[in-house]
Amino acid sequence: MSKKYVMGNQAIAMGAIKAGVNLCCGYPGTPSSEIIETVAKYNKNGKIHVEWSVNEKAALEVAAAASYSGARSLVTMKMVGLNVAADPLMSLAYVGVKGGMVIVVADDPGPISSQTEQDTRMYAELARIPVFDPISPEDAFEMIEEAFSYSEKYHTPVIFRPTTRIDHAYAAIDFDEEVNPASYEGFVKDSKKWVIFPRLSRMNHEMIEKRNPKIGEDFSSYKRNTVEGKGDLAIISSGINYQYTKEALKAFDRDVKLIRIGTPYPFPESFVREALKGVKTVLAVEELEPFLEQKLTELVGIFHLDIDIKGKRSGNAPLAGENSTDIVKEMLEAFFAEETLEELRVKKSKDNAKNGNAEEAGIVECGAESRPAPPMRPPVLCAGCPHRASFYAVKQAMKGRKANFCGDIGCYTLGNAMPLDMVDTCLCMGAGINMAQGFHWTNEDTVNFAFVGDSTFFASGMTGVVNAVYNDADMVLCVLDNSTTAMTGHQPHPGTGINMMGDVVSKISIEAILKAVGLKKVITVDPLKLDEAVEAVKECADIKGVTAVIFKSPCIALYKPEKKFEVNEKCVNCLKCIKEIGCPAIVREDGKVKIDTSLCTGCGLCSKVCPMGAISAGGDKNSAGQIKAGGDGNNKEDK
Repeated sequence: MSKKYVMGNQAIAMGAIKAGVNLCCGYPGTPSSEIIETVAKYNKNGKIHVEWSVNEKAALEVAAAASYSGARSLVTMKMVGLNVAADPLMSLAYVGVKGGMVIVVADDPGPISSQTEQDTRMYAELARIPVFDPISPEDAFEMIEEAFSYSEKYHTPVIFRPTTRIDHAYAAIDFDEEVNPASYEGFVKDSKKWVIFPRLSRMNHEMIEKRNPKIGEDFSSYKRNTVEGKGDLAIISSGINYQYTKEALKAFDRDVKLIRIGTPYPFPESFVREALKGVKTVLAVEELEPFLEQKLTELVGIFHLDIDIKGKRSGNAPLAGENSTDIVKEMLEAFFAEETLEELRVKKSKDNAKNGNAEEAGIVECGAESRPAPPMRPPVLCAGCPHRASFYAVKQAMKGRKANFCGDIGCYTLGNAMPLDMVDTCLCMGAGINMAQGFHWTNEDTVNFAFVGDSTFFASGMTGVVNAVYNDADMVLCVLDNSTTAMTGHQPHPGTGINMMGDVVSKISIEAILKAVGLKKVITVDPLKLDEAVEAVKECADIKGVTAVIFKSPCIALYKPEKKFEVNEKCVNCLKCIKEIGCPAIVREDGKVKIDTSLCTGCGLCSKVCPMGAISAGGDKNSAGQIKAGGDGNNKEDK
């Protein structure tokens, strides 16, 4: 046993190992990615099966079979990944499990690195399965073992729901590194249990509706549902918001009950009713949806309790975004003053203006004494990112032609930023391929492109390609193959030839898949060989049907630069290198263009854009040179 200082995701993984987990699988997605990686780190004896699955649906289905066998299984994903896994989740909730199954779904209030502010508690209620809300890494470490026990007790999958600030917080954990997975019976055939049919579904649905109130009653004595304090005012919270509230309350000398809900669903009604005795007003402090607020409303209505409920719906809490201790402190100030947040803010603004505090009143003064606003730091593609070259090649090839550019989820979403401006849409993983088809059927005078990364292609892109070929659409698929899952931490995928445990496995060829599906033309090209890349795009765009350009060049994090580039005396300060590609390594200093060598990776794209030949590699002022940056350097096409 040793003490380790770890992040929340690592604590969750360590708790699962301590609980005797037998199988772990998932799909990378911030803020959940480090869980699987930590299990793999400690799985030195290989007793736990650990894998990055091709997507969240596949992960949940792999884990379901393990659970049917009596093994303890852990599935990890971010909240939007649960949309992908929703199909098996809903059926699995009806079928049930044998070995404990914990589905870790990391929510992302803000959102910080996601498309939406989706609340997994709503999914738990929809699927009618329990959900656990940890308040800290230490709490998560202990709680996940309890989640496995409840899963087995009630033969149901359960959701474990940390949020970003839990996932990425740090704490000291006592942990025994020895891996000893739980023993299990193995799969016992029973078609009446494991084969879902309408009759079985109806019976199990009824069973679930009778079971869940019992789970709620069980949760009413669960040690992580707690109440402290006294008075006729109460605050109810869960997860990281409980920590915010506890900290914020230190600023107020008020009698108040603080109720922590560790299991939002099924709602521990008996516990909450008891905790609310003598309470006249209760404030729900939570992020995302007003879930606790809704549960309180139902409870008060069913049992005819004379309690006023405050929260998002009453204007006492922000409707969207991430909370913080300061935000919760403001919520409490309004709550204690019997005001809404808006009323409090208007009052403060007026008071500050009256007292001459212009800054606090929200008034920005002009003049030399004004405090400048902090600089904006929008996310951009890294210096040397091959995706920049891929986007630029398509942009050059489509000059003078009408085109739509459908983006996707990944680093390459950043292709929407100026000056590239090459992402017109971004919906969800894999959607760009199907959306390009929709644009074809409704905008026939355009060339329609779909950009997809190599990992996303395997996760959710292949069915869209089949749909395009089957329905005879006209579109150009651009696969941005950088040989990794870069956005979430450089995890391997089926095209890398390496699995989660570092084993060398079969490397699946994207080019071979596309040819097998029946595309009219498939060209693989290095995007850093700009002229070849532009010609490949033009060729594919001129062919009717579905064609593809695979832009193959590794992520800059996977290799060390061979050379750096510099600006020589030929520069006429036309700024084309800055205005055309937007590489963060190219800057203006004292009115002159300069390349920041600490950022330059030697991709050489800028040297191909410069009309004066003023950018060269390694001190060579006469030639930009050709440096190795990805692929095999050859242009391959089907014959």
